[in-house]
Amino acid sequence: MQYINKSDKLCLRDKETNKLVAVYPYSIEGSFNEVEDKVRFWYYQQSCSAENELENYYVDTLTEKELKNLNERI
Repeated sequence: MQYINKSDKLCLRDKETNKLVAVYPYSIEGSFNEVEDKVRFWYYQQSCSAENELENYYVDTLTEKELKNLNERI
């Protein structure tokens, strides 16, 4: 994923399983690299063990189905 739309909702996924790990709760602005750094830094701030976990995750957008499920929970 190299292009991010401001309306996209971002998340972290596991590189091996592609499972959703965390949903980034903030709005996005900037280049792909800037946004990716912000998402990773946000996740790192959540816990000390996150630093090691981040090696196994990548930044992605939520799918339509995931967005729908997220909106239903809220």
